[in-house]
Formats: sequence, structure tokens, C-alpha cells
Amino acid sequence: MTYFDAYVAAVPTANREAYRKAAEISSAIFRDHGARAVTECWGDDVPEGKLTSFPKAVQCKPDETVVFGFIVWPSRAARDEGIKNAFADPRMDPKTNPMPFDGARMIHGGFESIIESWGKGE
Repeated sequence: MTYFDAYVAAVPTANREAYRKAAEISSAIFRDHGARAVTECWGDDVPEGKLTSFPKAVQCKPDETVVFGFIVWPSRAARDEGIKNAFADPRMDPKTNPMPFDGARMIHGGFESIIESWGKGE
């Protein structure tokens, strides 16, 4: 069954282009190591909730934007191997591909698919 890595982070709005470039590099690395797809989303309609919300979860500041992304893997085993190899890949070195946001406030996790309903042709 398909396996997903999902993440939410707060990125300084001024770093949008730097984030996009870093995400392009990371996306290629994950794909090279077995990911079926990588999607990065820039927050457009992400309201702050009264009790919980994406902005609260990542302690989003007024000059930051919430981003959401996910990686699609063929299985948990493929993900475990792919992640290990991706983070060992020299292209992931923070000296050459730095994260343009505070990684300590990123939320991430792995999810096993229990229902998959894709559009026609997907």
C-alpha cells in the first residue's frame, strides 16, 4: 500500500523563491531514491484557528507563510530505504542546499494509506 511522508512548516515569506529552489533539489533527490511523487504547497488560505490550526502548530509569525508538502512512496519499506539514502546523498548537504526556514518548527510524519481515491487517469 502507498506510504506518505507529510510535513508542515513556517517559511519566511521573503524566502519563497529560496524555498522553491531548495524544494526542487530535494524533490529530485527523493525521486532519485524511490519516491513516486513530491508535492510542495505554499499557503494561500490557511486561517489561524481558535484552538488548533496549521499556523499555531508551526508557530507561524506574521512575516511567515505556512507550507505543506508530501512525498508519495510505493511502500513503507521503500520509504525507509529511500529516506536513508536521500539524506546520505551529497546534494542534501545543508552547506550546499540549506533549509530557508526554521526546521525546529516543522511537523512531519509518515502515514500508511487506508483509502486512495485518485481522479481519472491518475
